[in-house]
Amino acid sequence: MKTKMEDIDKLIKDTLTEEETKFYDSLEEQNIFGMVRGLYKGKNWWFTLIMHIMNIIAFGLAIYCLVQTFDEENTNNLMLWIAGLFFCFIVMCMLKLYSWMAMDRNAVLREMKRLELQISSLSGKISE
Repeated sequence: MKTKMEDIDKLIKDTLTEEETKFYDSLEEQNIFGMVRGLYKGKNWWFTLIMHIMNIIAFGLAIYCLVQTFDEENTNNLMLWIAGLFFCFIVMCMLKLYSWMAMDRNAVLREMKRLELQISSLSGKISE
């Protein structure tokens, strides 16, 4: 299967110009660190930065709530600190989910660009 994919990639690269080949190579599948770096590119990089800062703050508050639960003797206050801990974990989970969905969106867009490039390459080949 892998050789078929490599053959298809080679065929596509043969039909592309040099500039299109460089663009096609930049659309390759990324590793996890490349995907995270991709979150900081584009129009909403500032939102991603704020979101990660809020995640760090929520983690700090979760640790603070956890420490306070060990020092508390009153049951009502203990339940409030545990509720705060759960709330912080929910906030962190939601922020992580947003990041993972944004990385998935970027991967899908990259794949769509590859398909558009392949279609334009093949349509140029057919018209010749």
